[in-house]
Amino acid sequence: MADPEALDDDRILASFGYRQELRRALKQFSLFAVAFSIISITTGIFTNYGFGLMHMGPAFIWTWPVAVVGQLLIGLVVAELGTRIPLSGYSYQWGSRLVGPAYGWFVGFTGLAYLSVGAAAIDFVVVAPLWAALLGLDPTDPNSNLLITLVLLAAPLAVNLVSIRLASRINNVAVFTELVGTVVVALILIALALSWPVHSLGFLFSTGGEAAGGRWPEQLPFAFLIGIFTIVGFELAADLSEEAINARVTVPKAVIWSILSSGGLGMIALVGFTMAIPDLGRTIASPVPLAYIIEHWLGRTLTGVFLLFVVFSIFALTVVGTAATARLIFSMARDNILPFSRLLRRVNPRTRTPVNALLATAFLSLLFTLFGWWNASRGGSAFALLVTATATLPFLVYLGTALAYAYRRPRLEAMPGAFHLGRWARPVRYLALGWILIALLLLMVPREYRGADLICAAVEAVAAIWYLAVLRRRFAAGTAGVAAAGPPPSPEG
Repeated sequence: MADPEALDDDRILASFGYRQELRRALKQFSLFAVAFSIISITTGIFTNYGFGLMHMGPAFIWTWPVAVVGQLLIGLVVAELGTRIPLSGYSYQWGSRLVGPAYGWFVGFTGLAYLSVGAAAIDFVVVAPLWAALLGLDPTDPNSNLLITLVLLAAPLAVNLVSIRLASRINNVAVFTELVGTVVVALILIALALSWPVHSLGFLFSTGGEAAGGRWPEQLPFAFLIGIFTIVGFELAADLSEEAINARVTVPKAVIWSILSSGGLGMIALVGFTMAIPDLGRTIASPVPLAYIIEHWLGRTLTGVFLLFVVFSIFALTVVGTAATARLIFSMARDNILPFSRLLRRVNPRTRTPVNALLATAFLSLLFTLFGWWNASRGGSAFALLVTATATLPFLVYLGTALAYAYRRPRLEAMPGAFHLGRWARPVRYLALGWILIALLLLMVPREYRGADLICAAVEAVAAIWYLAVLRRRFAAGTAGVAAAGPPPSPEG
């Protein structure tokens, strides 16, 4: 007997002009696991902790709750849009249907670049050096890191080629590895630091970073990177809407609860690691500051176990990131937006996965990896280039999404039983826009982030070239894009 919720989801999809091709297999916990895993406090903290500590000292951890509140505002916007337009392609679909097809193209392409750069940043900058150290190779050698990254890109691709169900199971496990590998370890460190104190509580407010020089206002862009880099990606639960059961209810819950849980647990982890710093100078100088802190208190064996949890959590993130990128490509291709759209929109009839879109996902990530490798081979910083671009690009997507939402929100109707902001919609949309602009200012002004700015500019230039050369004619002929007709008007504002 057919599942009535699945039938309802299929009818909703048909109302937007599409037929059900992907397999609906994601229930509430699996969808939450997707959003929680893509945020991945383990990955974000592991990647950025030493950077923030070096630039602002222990006090950098207090930028985290500010970022959580700001991202929650964006999450509330995403929750409403995911309820009303529950389609694969999230930002592309929202921009196209709320404003117009050209607008949707630019927002969607920026989102595609973000996901592709993110995969390259995580694999080449974070995981490859870690594996190189474990294998006895030089973790600073870009050539060996490139070879390792090729394997790291292939693994999540293989998982997703099998099925979204296998990918979701890996992410379900990742929820527990995030909790045990980061939060439980942090709680143990808090207990040890309180039993054998090495610092007073005032240490948590110290701005004594090695590069800080007491000028904390100048270091805010570097201190904020940990929260801005980490607490993103929750909107990808909406990108998997066409594989979610009862998407109009489960997607908003997954988005909001992933931000709240990641924010709270991440703060516990940051306090725990920082209270347990044995020596600030040596911790900053360590190539892996968190591993240095844990090894001081728990020994080398447990530190190795911690690193295994980190590796699995990052692997789960790349699995769901690959899935989400492929769904965005699939969504844009079925509207004839991308080059080779006819190939990219095909779905394997047996596994019901967008195989060609998955292969394109791996190819795009490889391109950005090669760019990072080229920059590192010339003596540049792959971290400054790829990690900061991974932080900036999603906020450009959030800006485009929030502007479209602010433009059409007064005409979005309330839906029975669905997430709805009601009279809070007006302050939320303006506060969310304000936070996005502040975050972009922090990310784009510092000279050290200029390489990431160039990546963002190049992404928008490529989008403009494709639009002027091809898409403008397709839109005029009605052979590409979706109708720019939002939901029916409502007196509510």
